[in-house]
Parts: sequence; structure tokens; C-alpha cells
Amino acid sequence: MKNLGTFLILGLFGPLTLFGQITLTVEVEQLRNNNGKLLLELNNENEEVIKGFSEVITDNKSVIVINDLKPGKYAFKFFHDENNDEKLNTNFMGIPKEGYGFSNNASGKFGPPSFEKMIFEVTKSDTVKCIPSYILKQK
Repeated sequence: MKNLGTFLILGLFGPLTLFGQITLTVEVEQLRNNNGKLLLELNNENEEVIKGFSEVITDNKSVIVINDLKPGKYAFKFFHDENNDEKLNTNFMGIPKEGYGFSNNASGKFGPPSFEKMIFEVTKSDTVKCIPSYILKQK
């Protein structure tokens, strides 16, 4: 009888412990080099910043693991901070010198893509792969 009570408690409350246990893994591949780090900003469907991440680069790849997400709609943007100054460096015309990208590998014409192109739904743990854009060649 004691085991039956434990089973019932786990059966009733077990699903609640799974809520928010979604893990999203973001793999950014084909980075130009291993210099610096990858910076990523995660937003909710209202374009509010949820959290920022910074991760090392190894073998021209960076993996960011985002734990404890709730089911919902999200978007992210990232850039390869090659010189570790925590900003996306641009030339005098505003063209990025460092690699950058967006969720869904979204792109825009003459600027960043619309938020609608970046948004994706998370319902279970998953891995997404992205490739950065490098407009200017490295010196």
C-alpha cells in the first residue's frame, strides 16, 4: 500500500517536474576561425531578451546549450566576436567585419531579417544548426 501511495504521488506530480525541462542546443558551424567566442541572444515571441550566452569556439564550431526552456516561440541572433570586445564590429559603412547569424538561418536584404523570419517554436528538446554570414574577408 505504501508503494501505491508513492506511485500515485509520482504519477500526479511527475509531469509537473518535466515542465520547463526542455533543452535547446544551438550548433554554429563553419566559423571562420577559433578566435574569440560566440555570443548569442535568446528572445521570446514578444522580442524580449530572455538570456545572453557566450561560448568558446573549437574546430570552427561553437555549441550553446540552453536548459530549462518552457514550450513556446523563440528567436535568437548571434555573432562571432573574433576580438573579444563583446560588440559586432563594422567598417565605416556599417558592414559587419565579424560573422553573424539568426535563428532559422534567416537573412534580410540590406539589414537584419524581420523577427517573423527568425521565430521558431520549441515543443521538445532539440538541436538547431546555424551557419554564420561573413560579408568582409579577414585581414
